[in-house]
Amino acid sequence: MTRPRLRTRLALLHAALVFACGVVLLAMVGLPLLDTGHTTPVEGAGGANGAGGNLGELLRYSAIALVVLAGVSAALGWLIAGRALRPLHLLTLSARGLSADDLDRRLRVPAAYQEFAELADTLDGLLRRLHESFTAQRQFVANASHELRTPLTVQRTLLELTLTDPDATAGTLRETCQELLVLGRQQEHLIGALLALAGGYQGVDRTERVDLADLTRRIFLDHGPAAGRRGVHVRTSLAPAVVAGDPRLAASLVTNLIDNALRHNVPGGTVEVSTTAPGRLTVSNTGAPVPPGEVARLFQPFQRLGTDRTDHTDGHGLGLAIVAAIAHAHRAQLTAHPHPDGGLHITVDFPPAPGHRSGSG
Repeated sequence: MTRPRLRTRLALLHAALVFACGVVLLAMVGLPLLDTGHTTPVEGAGGANGAGGNLGELLRYSAIALVVLAGVSAALGWLIAGRALRPLHLLTLSARGLSADDLDRRLRVPAAYQEFAELADTLDGLLRRLHESFTAQRQFVANASHELRTPLTVQRTLLELTLTDPDATAGTLRETCQELLVLGRQQEHLIGALLALAGGYQGVDRTERVDLADLTRRIFLDHGPAAGRRGVHVRTSLAPAVVAGDPRLAASLVTNLIDNALRHNVPGGTVEVSTTAPGRLTVSNTGAPVPPGEVARLFQPFQRLGTDRTDHTDGHGLGLAIVAAIAHAHRAQLTAHPHPDGGLHITVDFPPAPGHRSGSG
């Protein structure tokens, strides 16, 4: 059974209220007359019978008038409800005509219906966020396609040149294979970074107690040789900081922060890492100057400080995007600001583990 539309229900409700008020009014007027027997004799009528007929006729005409009034009130309620709901109907038509390609359109309501302005503004805000999300998704797909296609194109070119070279020697073939291995490692690193980014976007399925100090200490054991090769000095101040999180994602966050601090540094530069209770991780490094307006962009996928999209010596531009995704999944507050002399100062504040007191190990 189809439920009546809102306009119909409002009209029926309006008529029912008018009818109920009329019934109450008739009861208030008629019942005292019936109880007291107070009537007005009619000339030619026979006493009580005439009085009773007079009262009955009065009630009958009143009931007919009440039914007519209820019908009129239903019609008026229909018109009033239609006029009141007209902006909602316009919003529905506008929203129905939207698609993924024109989410930048905005819903409009007449100025006379300010009661619906808040609803329209809320829907416009939702459409704006959807538009930004779809735009970012399209940009991400385009960037990922470019990043994956470039090494494949280079690999094919190397193979074609080597195969068509009649004077190719064993040394030439070996050199080509080595270049292909380097490109293969780049693709492997890119795919691993994309998987890590997808894992951050999926959120946290389970949480455990994770000590950021112990986690950072273990990760530095793997990054120590890389820091030595780059001539970067590492300073750590690791106080216990027990948080609730996914150990695998937390390790990925710390790894990408440290890797980013080492990769985007200068010879003889420094990397400072600290953990403090209740759940703060801070990574600071020297490096090239970063304009303040560029900091937020660096946390988007495939964004680098430079403009060269083909040079992968400094990574694929996914490290800080992975950090931002994992921090968001843990509901951790991520802040970053540039140093005046170059480099970044990044802080991640995790929610502390339940029952863990500040300063306890």
